[in-house]
Amino acid sequence: MAQISAIRGMNDIHGQQAIAFDFVTETAQAVLQQYGFQSIRLPIVEKTELFCRSIGEVTDIVEKEMYTFNDRNNDSLTLRPEGTAGCVRAVIENGLAHNQIQKLFYMGPMFRYERPQKGRYRQFNQFGVEVFGLASVDADAELIALSARLWEKLGLENLELQINSLGSQESRAAYRDILVAYFEAHRAELDEDSLRRLTTNPLRILDTKNPDLKTLVANAPKLLEHLDAESIEHFEHLKNHLEDLGIDYVVNPNLVRGLDYYNRTVFEWVTTELGAQGTVCAGGRYDGLVEQIGGKPTPAVGFAMGIERLMALLIDQGVVPETSAQDIYMVLVGEQVQRPGMVLAESLRDAFPELRIQMNCGGGSFKSQFKKADKSGASFALVLGDDEVTQQTIVVKPLRTDQAQKVVAWDALVETLAQEFSEI
Repeated sequence: MAQISAIRGMNDIHGQQAIAFDFVTETAQAVLQQYGFQSIRLPIVEKTELFCRSIGEVTDIVEKEMYTFNDRNNDSLTLRPEGTAGCVRAVIENGLAHNQIQKLFYMGPMFRYERPQKGRYRQFNQFGVEVFGLASVDADAELIALSARLWEKLGLENLELQINSLGSQESRAAYRDILVAYFEAHRAELDEDSLRRLTTNPLRILDTKNPDLKTLVANAPKLLEHLDAESIEHFEHLKNHLEDLGIDYVVNPNLVRGLDYYNRTVFEWVTTELGAQGTVCAGGRYDGLVEQIGGKPTPAVGFAMGIERLMALLIDQGVVPETSAQDIYMVLVGEQVQRPGMVLAESLRDAFPELRIQMNCGGGSFKSQFKKADKSGASFALVLGDDEVTQQTIVVKPLRTDQAQKVVAWDALVETLAQEFSEI
């Protein structure tokens, strides 16, 4: 019978990758709680209309990348390609958005039909952070400060912050006309993808990866030169906040993001260490999206970070913590040892909830169990045989030092191990 393999672009996460995944998510949750954020859990499947209305029907995501299907009621459903739209839908539906400040985060898989490559998969995991009810620039700055703190906690280096302003919807619409006129005058120089975007989403031409268009894009009219006065002031205040916080940044006038709902602040954290997929965190302000989806006007700002890209960066930079080793491995040899051995293991887990305690299951010789104990990376082996059960003792054997082993009574085991671990 033929072996069944995983779907292309949908990968298993195990070993060092799993350690890196847990490190990213646990560290992120701890940082977010420092800043007063609360978790929200969102469905993986939403009505297709939600993404068409929010992301934009002429975006690459909606046009080419979504996993969309009809269910048995012939309703069009979509596996979520991003998290913000679903979070906005949730806060509207649950009455969380209007006249309230909400600071929320979520985590989970997203789905896009793309060509798989390092850092870009068809199923990928994101951490999303959203703030509702704050129009002031300090909310934008705090999110960037939060992300900067996260990189520090993760131990990541060589990340560059790029920022831009997309202005108001009105100023961006006026700029769009200016940009279209510019590219129409150079139509013969555009590639096929840019020609398609010229009539659907011309700002995305500024973000092209085609090196042949680099000069043409560099000479295009700059959005920053066509912002409304309020957006200019907002952007200047953002830069002031970042300078006060000591966060270095680069103004990238071609940073436009691929989603239609952004306005004013947009930002990305990028690296050159992951090849083409250099963006590890991106977001911005989307003040019109709540109303666009059916809620009352509510300002909002947020970001998403790709967990697989951060995992890859952690591994490449060699900062994945060593968390797989056991602290204690229990070697159980004999006919009478399994039941008291399990009782002892549970009592130790009660006494030392911070320790990793592995009990040998499935039997095996004394020699084979000690090989497993050594391979586990444990600091100590606890050896229990029939004689020890009869005498209600256990052998405590250090595995990483030259110290001599000890024979300890069961009722003194917790105290002995507490002393041993305090000296490590």
